[in-house]
Amino acid sequence: MENTYCFVIPVYRHGAALADVLKELERYDLPAIVVDDGNDEENKILIKEAVKNSQNCILVEREKNGGKGAAVTSGILKAAELGLTHAFQLDSDGQHDTSKIPRFLELSKEHPDSVICGCPEYDENAPKSRVKGREFANMWIHIVTLSRSIKDAMVGFRIYPVAPFVRTLKRTLYINKRMGFDIEILVRLFWANVPIISEPVKISYPTDGISNFRLFWDNAGISETYTRLYLGMIPRLPLIIYHSLTRKK
Repeated sequence: MENTYCFVIPVYRHGAALADVLKELERYDLPAIVVDDGNDEENKILIKEAVKNSQNCILVEREKNGGKGAAVTSGILKAAELGLTHAFQLDSDGQHDTSKIPRFLELSKEHPDSVICGCPEYDENAPKSRVKGREFANMWIHIVTLSRSIKDAMVGFRIYPVAPFVRTLKRTLYINKRMGFDIEILVRLFWANVPIISEPVKISYPTDGISNFRLFWDNAGISETYTRLYLGMIPRLPLIIYHSLTRKK
């Protein structure tokens, strides 16, 4: 079956930045699934206007804000409904370097069963606390996977093969639907023996100055996610070790 691609863009409070992001994506001639994650009326208007003025754009509207993970999930389930095989997730605030899109697509076409996952190259404006926090978080990624295959699990610039993504969701009783989602889905896909290929991407911070990261609550949620993943790793140890021994290098 021929592989078919789309973009999935979760949007919360970044309606004003969305139009520029969609304009950048038009050159790739791929469907763009935009997910309105329960925005206020002002942002809803901006999102609808951006979608209306963009080519090959599909709008998915969530009644209430469910978090980044819930929005990404809604977008990828829509991709599955449309029969698309791969979903390219990126943020709506313009922080990701879209010039890397061709490289990610190229890697995905060469390795269609793999997740192509961005790892960050920060600009000079990146807060040192955020960078150091990232290093600590990635240490835990290596622990719960017993591997260094995942260089970073928090960058929302990645290509998922849709079928294993949906299959993993169906097999998971609970998954973090907010800022811990990017971490958890990647680890669970890795546990399911889906290959992860890391590729650098430059990260800048939103030009509109709006961040959806809630310092206390999201850090607490990410800590809870790592705790569950660590506990979930223990009964999976024999399978994780077997996969690590048989995985192609």
